[in-house]
Amino acid sequence: MESKRIKLTHSPFTVLVEGNIGSGKTTFLNYFKQYNNICTLAEPIELWKNCGGYNLLSHLYEDRERWGFTFQSYVQLTMLQQHTFKTDCAIKLMERSIYSARYCFVEKMIRDSVLPAPSASVIDEWFKWATSSAMCDVDLIIYLRASPEVVYKRMRERNRQEEKTVQLEYLHEMHEMHENWLYYKTMFTCPAPVLVVNGDLDKSVIVEEYQKVTPSIFNKCLSVPS
Repeated sequence: MESKRIKLTHSPFTVLVEGNIGSGKTTFLNYFKQYNNICTLAEPIELWKNCGGYNLLSHLYEDRERWGFTFQSYVQLTMLQQHTFKTDCAIKLMERSIYSARYCFVEKMIRDSVLPAPSASVIDEWFKWATSSAMCDVDLIIYLRASPEVVYKRMRERNRQEEKTVQLEYLHEMHEMHENWLYYKTMFTCPAPVLVVNGDLDKSVIVEEYQKVTPSIFNKCLSVPS
């Protein structure tokens, strides 16, 4: 397939790919790697698994109360690095963002009383500074909407060591957080328009959904003023 080229006349058109654990975010990004004018930034999981030699992701799943603040502080830093990543490409696709980190995962910890109020305040101050300093601009959000039962099955099949303790109940709860933020829009605000994609579809047919989304991304990019 011949790659499309778009002349870069403005900052990269930034697209956030959001969704629950196992909703197909990595598969979505991999599909768009065929376009040489799109920069794809995967969720920096490897950094979370090796911060100075410490696997913070594993620590989090083992003891959320002990490691919640440490983990989310580092997530916020690494996601900010993704938002500010420089590229000559016309489009930048990011797997998750500083917004979903705060609005879904940190918020869940606050509601579960896992994250003490003083710790949440520190994260919030950093979040407000980052998002108000025009470093986290977003143009479009792709929400891979998948049912908890489907993502639980996928999670078990990929068998990541750090995810072995994740229960279906937690995936249901995180699904609700994403739904309220991106689908029903009853929780927080969306920093950009949201395009919903059926994340329940099998890999054998999901490409057709990606093909439907592709024109929306390119056309919206071309409509952005320089």
